[in-house]
Amino acid sequence: MGFLSIAHSDVGIKKDTNQDSVLIKQASTDYGEVLLSVICDGMGGLAKGEVASAALIRAFSEWFEKELPFILYEERQAKEINYNSLQKSWNELIDQVNHRIADYGAGFHAPCGTTLVALLLIDHQYYIVNVGDSRTYILNESLHQITRDQTYVQQEMDEGRMTPEEARNHPQRNVLLQCVGASQVVIPDFYQGEYQKDEVFILCSDGFRHLITDEEFVKILNPRLLTDEKSMRDAAIYCTELNKQRKESDNISVVIIKTD
Repeated sequence: MGFLSIAHSDVGIKKDTNQDSVLIKQASTDYGEVLLSVICDGMGGLAKGEVASAALIRAFSEWFEKELPFILYEERQAKEINYNSLQKSWNELIDQVNHRIADYGAGFHAPCGTTLVALLLIDHQYYIVNVGDSRTYILNESLHQITRDQTYVQQEMDEGRMTPEEARNHPQRNVLLQCVGASQVVIPDFYQGEYQKDEVFILCSDGFRHLITDEEFVKILNPRLLTDEKSMRDAAIYCTELNKQRKESDNISVVIIKTD
């Protein structure tokens, strides 16, 4: 199974710099086509957020080229990816970058960090790692949010102390429980599942999703309408401009992938 994929990122209407970083990498392997996509939403003083997000993106890019081939080779006899090996590899990567970013921020007396959502598609399986509040959705006939935000308001909803309506407009809706570079220890969330042909994965920073409803996403990003990468890019730009018209103040980034 192959993939159609695009990435789009915009500084938005308020910020001077784009602190989001985006990655898509694809390769042919014994397992067929493999695709890795990552979005990191940086934050920090003195415009260091983009340094944090770029550092994590570079680490995942190097991992795809240097570490993933060994994981695939080791598991070739089993005919499937060892989920525990993948989690261990990603945990080690995140831990190393977490300390590097923390040391960098300390040197400038300007703490910085970044969210992370990474998606690996291989052999009809998806594998996701998440830190913070960037998200991954899957869209077929309806929209399903795969990842759960590591935020104060999500924690309050999980504990039954806040409704989704209250969380949507809460003044602390962007307060993260952890992020890479600003947490002493990072505990990522991992997700695994199956995907089918003609499904759409959406990775996005929080600036892409605050002001667009799920119903609008289903209408604009419907798999039947995304027939090629041009139509996918047009849809991403349309959503971005819609966010800007509705006065979204954050950077806006999205990756759209259609299984082909």
